[in-house]
Amino acid sequence: MAVKRLLTEFGMGTSLRRQDYTQATVRGVKDALWHNSINLAELFGKAKTDMLIDVEVAVQNPEAVDINAVAEIFPYGQVQVTVVPGGLDVPRPDGLPTVMANVAISVSFDLELAS
Repeated sequence: MAVKRLLTEFGMGTSLRRQDYTQATVRGVKDALWHNSINLAELFGKAKTDMLIDVEVAVQNPEAVDINAVAEIFPYGQVQVTVVPGGLDVPRPDGLPTVMANVAISVSFDLELAS
């Protein structure tokens, strides 16, 4: 197996008042995806279901992200979601922070190397 990463996209999402880490993450994923339309599968003669999609998320409270809800955004491909500490909780005057999530999406394919 020769898995090669071909694309990485970045996004940022927020939950302004609800402290919803999943919502902030979903918005970050959509921010990364909605800025482009890249037809990698077709370019390499692969099916879209062959895409290996790695989603890395950084938020202050990783346990609060529903990774299944994040994976459901993708209509095809083999999705792996990893959540790590990071992002930013921005203090607000009412004491409840605005949640910011940073997202990186990488797309890879198993490409056979010519010998």
